[in-house]
Amino acid sequence: MTPEMKGFLLVSVLKMIVVFTVILVGVALLTLMERKVSAWMQNRRGPNRVGWAGLLQPAADGLKNILKEETRPAAAAGPLFLLAPALAFIPALMLSGVIPFAAPLQLDFDFTLGPLGRFVHHGRMPMVVADVPVGFLFVLAVSSMGVYGIALAGWSSNSKYSLLGGLRATAQMISYEVAMGMALIPVLLLAGNVSFNAIIAEQQASLWFILPLFLSFFIYLISGFAETNRLPFDLPEAESELIAGYHSEYSAMKFSMFFIAEYANVVTISAMVATLFLGGWDIPFTDWDESGSVLAVLASHVAFFLKTFFWIFFVMWIRWTLPRFRYDQLMSLGWKFLMPLALVYIMLIATVVWVLEGLLGIADVRTRALVLFGMNVVLAFVVFRLLDRGAIVSGSAARRLAAQRVQDDSPLIGRDRAPVTG
Repeated sequence: MTPEMKGFLLVSVLKMIVVFTVILVGVALLTLMERKVSAWMQNRRGPNRVGWAGLLQPAADGLKNILKEETRPAAAAGPLFLLAPALAFIPALMLSGVIPFAAPLQLDFDFTLGPLGRFVHHGRMPMVVADVPVGFLFVLAVSSMGVYGIALAGWSSNSKYSLLGGLRATAQMISYEVAMGMALIPVLLLAGNVSFNAIIAEQQASLWFILPLFLSFFIYLISGFAETNRLPFDLPEAESELIAGYHSEYSAMKFSMFFIAEYANVVTISAMVATLFLGGWDIPFTDWDESGSVLAVLASHVAFFLKTFFWIFFVMWIRWTLPRFRYDQLMSLGWKFLMPLALVYIMLIATVVWVLEGLLGIADVRTRALVLFGMNVVLAFVVFRLLDRGAIVSGSAARRLAAQRVQDDSPLIGRDRAPVTG
């Protein structure tokens, strides 16, 4: 093995240890953040007994789950019941290793470590565990594998509530994967590449994609809520209907693994939004963050952390703000609204890019981004002001009006009857 390969393996192992340790500890702290955010919104204190301001509460919860007795239904499918939490946990953890979390670091070293030999590294080191060239395609592919763990958990528990939760989660994740994938096609059209580094570089050269691709951002964010089974899309867990859904029969650390997977997916979705639409680790209005110095890398990491943290907070904020959808509303939103909107949006973006570059000969990426931004302002007005009138996701008021209309028009029902209220 060459000294350069040894140096590459050394930095890769160090990045793996740091990133996965931070993710696991951070996910545990997110459970505390969730409880603190809910307490803040409900004007109460939240956990504040274990450690200063409750900071050791996640450690206490983890210790409780480790020491808790494992239970398993007598009629459960044993091997699959044990395998399901791992199938949900592993893909969620893998995704944190492919998203760049800071600007590349200029790293040069050459040393000998006893019998291990010589280690050499010269040049820029990407601040990502695995700098895969397929970028967000890898994220979409691996994140879709998490549905196998949820479906197996629901089926192998041999419980009606768990089975219904698993079926709901499967249908929901498959439905919104379509809209999520199509929402990223405009990103590919502008960047010309699926690599995260290429997408970040394109945003540095023009505008953050949240401006010229606002509807893609909107569709991706909504689909991300559904993919992580968070309110208002938590139909697979719906406590009032299914107790806890697909993980009703799980306890101790197996129960915790589903929650760790959920919060890890929230981090992934938030990091993807920050990377694809908010420039990733880019610090706006400066090129200093690309210098490769340690200070620049730290500053770019802080910028990436703040962007990601904001969307994590946003996800928690929505949970304690909006009520749960009905299942027909959830399916209607995905298939009747988000998917057609994504298809039309892809055609519009492709047409505008072709007109600007092919017919008008405008190759400047900043000019193209400004034109697309103006188009998105008009589209946002059309979608959110003119089309959003309850025609797609109708509430119970529309159903009551329809039932009242049928009753009034029927010759067999007297008009002196009381109006329909249910």
